[in-house]
This record gives sequence, structure tokens and C-alpha cells, in this order.
Amino acid sequence: MKRPYIYITRKCSEEQLKPLYEVADVDMWKEEEIPCPREVLLEKAEKADGLLTMLSDSIDKELLDKADQLKVIANLAVGFDNIDVQYANSKGIVVCNTPDILTDTTADLTFGLLLSTARRLMEASEYVKQNQWKSWGPLLLAGHDVHHKTIGIVGMGKIGQAVAKRATGFEMEILYHNRSRNENAEKTLGATYRSFDELVTASDFIVCLAPLTPETRELFNKETFQKMKNSSIFINASRGAVVNEEDLYDALVNGEIAGAGLDVFLNEPIGAEHPLVGLHNVVTLPHIGSASYETRYAMMKLCAMNIAAVLNGNEPKTKVVI
Repeated sequence: MKRPYIYITRKCSEEQLKPLYEVADVDMWKEEEIPCPREVLLEKAEKADGLLTMLSDSIDKELLDKADQLKVIANLAVGFDNIDVQYANSKGIVVCNTPDILTDTTADLTFGLLLSTARRLMEASEYVKQNQWKSWGPLLLAGHDVHHKTIGIVGMGKIGQAVAKRATGFEMEILYHNRSRNENAEKTLGATYRSFDELVTASDFIVCLAPLTPETRELFNKETFQKMKNSSIFINASRGAVVNEEDLYDALVNGEIAGAGLDVFLNEPIGAEHPLVGLHNVVTLPHIGSASYETRYAMMKLCAMNIAAVLNGNEPKTKVVI
């Protein structure tokens, strides 16, 4: 009997993929940082029983119509906005993601990004590396305190709650906005629900962890930034498209807000020519929210287990349900 064929769109740890090798023939794009070209992905998808994909891979109607044998797609991410899940399901294709296991790692990075932006850590490091440190002054590279300030979290899911938990250690007042009230966060973390406008008006730090939906696309725009305090700092660790980047640039240059820490962008990757990169009050990261060895290996293993489960006729652990 012919073994199933699995294609993986980026180089992953073979050790974590053992569940796949046990049940299928595995083929993998050999580059870690260079995406699998679209034409290669389309070709491989035509004969694949399973795909292990990245957020940068567009799994759209064109691809799904070519993939006559495809039974399962495992996305190496919590998000799945790169996949037409509804159309895939209509063709009997199961879609899986990797929730939960990256919650704490992403929360660590998000809060670290907040701290780095508030206290100008990246700027200070470059100041030393560029041999600019010649003396000391009372306001040399002065930033903003984090402790006892107000944090407003937009998107109080599991990662949002984990960020809020870290904020309690800094004795911050925690506000949140979500599609629905999160009574657990209110009870265990002392978080207070606010309307979106109330949150952005009252918060010293606005942290976006909301999923990308039609409602959240460009949620942070000129009007929103004008409502924020001039001293506020905006952090985005969700999706780049929730922000109008031109409006954010204008708000930062015009002093409408004090700074921004960004792990995600509208079109990735970005380069040094991106307008936001050149601003001294912006910290830019290359979408590394869950990038620890422990977490990324766990994500790879979960993807492999999900694909193997479907191919064996079993229910996967983390099936996407919409």
C-alpha cells in the first residue's frame, strides 16, 4: 500500500517530526528563513495528503482546488488567517493550529517588548555600540516607568491573560477590551473591562493581542491614535494588519503618542527602508513572538502529531473550528 505524502514548507527539526516519518513519506523545503516559492508549493500540494505550513504560506482556493488528495493542513502558528479554512472544510480537509503551547513564550516576548520600548533599551544598547557614551546626564536616554502604570490589553484571550498576569508583578492597573467579557480575568487578575475608546483614552500602555478579523483590521488608525495620551506607548504582537502603519508613523512623528513596540507588520519581512524602522521611539522585531527553542520544537511536534492523527483516521488534538 502506498504511503501518504507529506510536504513541509520550511525546514524543521526532524527529531520533532518523528510521528510523521512513522506513517508517511516526508518531503521538506530545505531553507529555514527563505519561504517555499509559490510555484513549488502548488506543485507539491497537488500530490500531498498532508501539508505542514507557515503563516507566510497562502493556502487559498487556488491551491486547495489543485490539492485533490489533501486531507489535513497543520499550521505552525496559533493564527490561521493565511488559510481559507471554510473552503478547506468544504472539501473535507481538516485544518489544525498550535494554540496554548506558545502562550507563555509569546507573553514573555510581548512584555519584554513593552519594557524595551518604555525604557529605550534597544536605543541605549546602540548608543554604547556606536561609541556615543561620552558622559552622563540626569536625563540621558530617560524613558517611562512601567510599574504602577495602566496597561490596556485589546484581546483578552489566553495570551492577553498571560500578559496581564505579568503586569500584576509590576503592580499595574489592568484594563481590557474583548469581544466578550472575560470574567475569569476579572476575578483572578483584577482586570477591568472597558469599551475600546475608554481603554485607549485611559491607558499608558496599549497592547494589541487581538486576532485579525474584519472588525479589527486597521482598528488602530489616525482616529484611535489621536484618542491616546501623548505619553502612551503602543505595543502590537498580534497581526500587522490591525494597524494603519502610515497613521502610526504620523502619530509617532507628530508626538501624538510617545512610542511603539512592534513584532508584526502589514507586509513581512520588512527592511531598513521601512519608515517605522528609522524612528528612534520605535522598537521593531522580526515576528519572533513564540521564538524560543522549547516552544518552536513543541509546535513542530504538535503539527506532526495532528497530521499523523488525521492520516490514521483519528481526531487531531487541535483542530480549527470556525
